[in-house]
Amino acid sequence: MEGISFISGMLPSGLMIVAPILIAAIGGMICERSGVVNIALEGLMAFGAMAAAISHILLESQTGFSIPMALLFAALVGGLFSVIHAFASVTLKADQVISGTGINLLSNGITIFICQLLFRMDRTPNYRMGMRSGLFGIYPTIWIALLLLAIVWFMMYKRPWGLRLRAAGENPQAAFSTGINVIKIRYTAVIISGLLAGLAGGCIVLTQDIQFTSNAINGKGFIALAAVSFGRWVPIGILGSSFLFGISSSLAVYIINFRNFDFLPSEVFNMLPFLITLLTLVIFSGKNYAPHGLGKQSG
Repeated sequence: MEGISFISGMLPSGLMIVAPILIAAIGGMICERSGVVNIALEGLMAFGAMAAAISHILLESQTGFSIPMALLFAALVGGLFSVIHAFASVTLKADQVISGTGINLLSNGITIFICQLLFRMDRTPNYRMGMRSGLFGIYPTIWIALLLLAIVWFMMYKRPWGLRLRAAGENPQAAFSTGINVIKIRYTAVIISGLLAGLAGGCIVLTQDIQFTSNAINGKGFIALAAVSFGRWVPIGILGSSFLFGISSSLAVYIINFRNFDFLPSEVFNMLPFLITLLTLVIFSGKNYAPHGLGKQSG
């Protein structure tokens, strides 16, 4: 009986955590299938989370549509800051890893600075209510994530745009020689990844928190990046890996309630999702499934 209640209690929480990881991983997959490394997911999610929290606080008392508007604003802010990564990586041909690292570092300072300007503290105030759960306690963010995955699968494998995207990531020089505008494809892919990462950050802050803080994302952007790699850069793969990492994060929260594990410190459970992420990447890292043009310049 205890096991059934454990599973029924963990499932909504697990899906709540899976959703933003999957949304961010979809964005990371699109970006990297175009040939641009994007380790900036963590920072872009932080920008989106800040934008969602601030807009929800400002609109909560004025309209009943503050949640969808906050998610929209989160996506737009994530897309805006991803332009920096696109410009540095594609136009300036800078090192893509360093550019992504710069976005992550930038997010730490800018988000706190904006909170200080608006609220005179390093976080936002609490909002009265975040996103409400639906049937069986499941948040609508998981349905948003699955819908996005289906749309992206269709665009990648059933439309010419997806063929051009994959060509730009596999062999940018050959794609360019056939008339494909590789620069345009990569800019589009990076900005789409920023939009989705921002949306993922908004989902986190509106379902898992009651305010934005500097550690609201707490490594989920890097978990999403690992989900892309472990999922072998294909939609069905990142779906499975996102569920694995998301459920393991939920398990880390709920397993502490078992009396048999009372003797372990809470830090052991906090590191569980990152440990599982690391172990799976090590165990299944034998063959390289990354796009052949990943990290290579367009010409």
